[in-house]
Amino acid sequence: MGKANFTENFKGDAVVQITARRYPVAEVAARLGISKYSLYEWRKRYGKLAMAHSLSV
Repeated sequence: MGKANFTENFKGDAVVQITARRYPVAEVAARLGISKYSLYEWRKRYGKLAMAHSLSV
């Protein structure tokens, strides 16, 4: 199975769902078809940026 390439925007939106909107990681991962591990990694990388973006919108 190959590595999926997701856009920065997709990753940021996913992170906003678990940070600003407080949806459970397992629920968001299942809905988006990604692993929980990926979502946790994205949160580490994009968490602060995603939160700043969600506050400005």
